[in-house]
Amino acid sequence: MRTFGLIGYPLAHSFSKKFFTEKFQEEGIAGHQYELFPIENIAAVVSLIAADDSLSGLNVTIPHKVGVMAYLNELDPAAQTIGAVNCIAIQHQDGKTWLKGYNTDAYGFQESLRPYLKKNHTHALILGDGGAAKAVKYVLDQLQLTYLSVVRSPAPDAILYSELTAEILQQYQVIINTTPLGTFPNIEAAPAIPYEWITDQHLAYDLVYNPEETEFLKRAKAKGAAIKNGFEMLQLQAERSWFIWNP
Repeated sequence: MRTFGLIGYPLAHSFSKKFFTEKFQEEGIAGHQYELFPIENIAAVVSLIAADDSLSGLNVTIPHKVGVMAYLNELDPAAQTIGAVNCIAIQHQDGKTWLKGYNTDAYGFQESLRPYLKKNHTHALILGDGGAAKAVKYVLDQLQLTYLSVVRSPAPDAILYSELTAEILQQYQVIINTTPLGTFPNIEAAPAIPYEWITDQHLAYDLVYNPEETEFLKRAKAKGAAIKNGFEMLQLQAERSWFIWNP
């Protein structure tokens, strides 16, 4: 028996459990299970892992992507640079446990974004500067795209939504929403950007995937922009986790 799971709090709904349960069934993988482990205090991860020798890997979601790093033995370069972990490989050997952290969000985002980039897409606006934006910045650095963060409150190396101009939108033709605005059930919400300056040269990417087409994407699409939601990113990061757990 090999057990995998997701830690976070709360865990009312989990894409990961559905994804891996269906994967095990479709591929005829016997002796595997994927469980939800809602832990409010990240320190509980120690006793969780110690109590189950079958536990072979964990995905990590909010609010523990940063806090869990203090309990790991090793980080892969991407997780180290980003400063956040969403996948843990667990090895049990000779009575000892070794925990290595990865960031598969970056992989998922990069592989889902890359096919949509055109020659004019050299500058990107990142809407929001929370945890999700860390992986986005890492990927944009890898792809050599210049980026600018847009935030609600004054912050270093960022501008306010109210400071966006036509000139900025003309230069920054990739717009990435890393905020939860527009997520079900609050589907009418959208980042407060000047949509009137979006054109058919723009690419709008929303990390939100429920609903499939957020208000942000609808407004950008109405201006002729190419659009992409975060569902493929979610699938790709999950597949990457499976690859890590089964080298």
